[in-house]
Amino acid sequence: MKITVVAVGKIKEKYLRDAVSEYCRRLSKYCKLDIVEVADEKTPDRAGDTVETMIRAKEAERILKQIREDAYVITLEIMGRQLSSEELAGTIEELGIRGTSHIVFVIGGSIGLGEEVMQRSDFALSFSRMTFPHQLMRVVLLEQVYRSYRIIHREPYHK
Repeated sequence: MKITVVAVGKIKEKYLRDAVSEYCRRLSKYCKLDIVEVADEKTPDRAGDTVETMIRAKEAERILKQIREDAYVITLEIMGRQLSSEELAGTIEELGIRGTSHIVFVIGGSIGLGEEVMQRSDFALSFSRMTFPHQLMRVVLLEQVYRSYRIIHREPYHK
């Protein structure tokens, strides 16, 4: 299976880049993994709703250019469905059994995802009702995808 993570913005902190690299290395045993970074828009302090909507729309356009039509799209959304690690593993496994060969996870920018991306989404996933830095979510997502593959292959992984 091919897994693509489309994320808005670059990771600036070395320790987060190192963590992403480590999970990329670990996941190479289980899937073909690509990470695609799209440019983020500068968000002015105290930007109004109209400005934020325009920013999300520009970022959405960049995100959608990276998604193939046949891909199964999972967006990370605060109001999405929360799954346990076992349920996420089951979802990934079930998609593979049904013949899905490409899953795209989408991580929005600091002000979230544009409506166009959410409409394209096949599944909205929430890791928590709390807000996390989008750079950190890349590490958390990759760890959970790695954990999912360990579960799917019945390999030990701490609970």
